[in-house]
Amino acid sequence: MGPGNRPLDLDWLEDFIVLADSGNFSRAAQARHIAQPAFSRHIKSLEEWAGVDLFDRTTHPVSLTAAGKRLLPEIEDVLQRLEAARSQARAAHEQAAVSLQFAATHALSLTFFPTWLGKVEARLPVGRKMGPIQMVSDSFAACEDLMLQRRAQFLLCHGHPEVANRLDPAQFEFAVVGEDRLLPVSAANADGKPQHAIPAEATGNVRRSGKTKTALPVLTYGEASGIGQIMRAVMGSAFGERSDLAMRIVFTAHHAVLLKTMAIEGRGVAWLPASLIAPELASGALTRAGDDRWTVPIEVRLFRPRAALSETAEALWRVARGA
Repeated sequence: MGPGNRPLDLDWLEDFIVLADSGNFSRAAQARHIAQPAFSRHIKSLEEWAGVDLFDRTTHPVSLTAAGKRLLPEIEDVLQRLEAARSQARAAHEQAAVSLQFAATHALSLTFFPTWLGKVEARLPVGRKMGPIQMVSDSFAACEDLMLQRRAQFLLCHGHPEVANRLDPAQFEFAVVGEDRLLPVSAANADGKPQHAIPAEATGNVRRSGKTKTALPVLTYGEASGIGQIMRAVMGSAFGERSDLAMRIVFTAHHAVLLKTMAIEGRGVAWLPASLIAPELASGALTRAGDDRWTVPIEVRLFRPRAALSETAEALWRVARGA
């Protein structure tokens, strides 16, 4: 509603912008696909709503008055914001139609999630259905962002008690829903032994005087990787300057699946989740490159906001937390 409670039609605003651009009533009416008399009435109605003339009709082409020039950027801004709001409303509607929204790191989305989801679904109360599920598989950092932006209800990722993350415990909580191990592995030689191996005498401790450090070719994780954060926090000292074991980084990637492929190609040693490489260990495509001292236990965690979720999401959380 405008001055004097006169109604305002959004079509008039769009007509106003087209006429301001063209300066000609006839061309503007054609561009708006309406008859010129109707178009002229729209402009006149908008001027009545504003209470002032917006166009100087004595000039050719017609031009904006001082009031029209002041109003033009405001109308353009209003229409842009309304269009953005409509897009956001539609996106919210589409997201609401999805019962569950998950973010999961690449390795877990491929190996852990499908089987785990089936087990959780089987334990839901009788008559409770999950409905549509939306999954985003990405790096740990990207999945954290989705949770912080409230664009996912759950985050499935690896974790370790010694490694912090950006999810404030005051706003997010997690349940441990599985366990795994990071194993140092390498491609195998013809005799089944690792092409690249951590020397048996290496301990990761301060080296003895005069001892030559071994440069181990390592396939490592990028900064956005959750496993990479765990490795740097838990195993970083093992590769320090004063350690009796040194590493030479030969390849870096965010995704464990890619590091697995490079390890199979014989590029170096990679610390990979045991759940991800079980078939390759069984077939001999990969083999252990170090003993249990170099194994890193990790957790599979399911994060959620502490704020209330949908009924379906809350039902899943109750089952997952009790699993």
